[in-house]
Amino acid sequence: MKFVAYERAKQGTGASRRLRISGKTPGIVYGGEGQPQLIELDHNALWHALKKEAFHSSILEMELGGNVSKVLLRDVQYHPFRPLVQHVDFQRVDARTRMTVKVPLHYKGEEESPAVKLDHNLVNHVMTEIEVSCLPADLPEFIEVDLSGLTNNATLHVSDIKLPKGLKYISHGKGNPVAVSAVPPLVAEEAAPAEGAGEAAPAAAKDAKAPAKKK
Repeated sequence: MKFVAYERAKQGTGASRRLRISGKTPGIVYGGEGQPQLIELDHNALWHALKKEAFHSSILEMELGGNVSKVLLRDVQYHPFRPLVQHVDFQRVDARTRMTVKVPLHYKGEEESPAVKLDHNLVNHVMTEIEVSCLPADLPEFIEVDLSGLTNNATLHVSDIKLPKGLKYISHGKGNPVAVSAVPPLVAEEAAPAEGAGEAAPAAAKDAKAPAKKK
C-alpha cells in the first residue's frame, strides 16, 4: 500500500491543533539510518486507510518529498470520542534487519470441524493476532489458521499454529497461550425431587381422606 506524506516544519501543541483544523494529521517517521522527521498527512485519506487491515500489518510505501521509502505503521492516537486521528507514527524499514510486528490471525474451517458439526461447540477466538519477528520481505499480511480438525472441548495453542517461513513467535515469557478454544454447549440438568418428598405426598393425601374424629 502506498500513501503520500508531506514535510512538517512546525511542531508543538498549537501547530498540531492548527493542522487538525485544516484537515491534516501530524505524524513522525523514525528509525533506519535517517533522523526522525516530522510529517503531516491528509486526514480523510489516512482515516480510510486505517480501516484496512493491511495498512496496520503490511510494509507501506511512503512518498515524501519526491522519494519513496518503506515504512511500518507503529502507533495511532485517536480522539477520545470524535472520529479524528490525532497523531500517527511510522518506522522506516531496513530490508536486512529483523523487526517485531503483530500479524492478524484469520481463522477458517471451524464450521466444518467435528467440534461444531457433531458436538455443537462454541468456538472462541481467544487471540486475533500474534507478535512475530521476521525480515521485511517475509512479513505476511495475515496468518491463516485451519480449524477444520478441531474436536470437542479442544484447545489450539500458539505452538499448534504453522507459521510461514521466516517467522518466529515472540512470547514475552507468556509460555504457550491458547489461541482458540472449543466449548461444549451447556446442558440444563433436571431438578431432582427433594429427599423424602415422594413419601410425604402420599401420607398427606391419606391424612386428607381420613374422617375427622368426634370430640
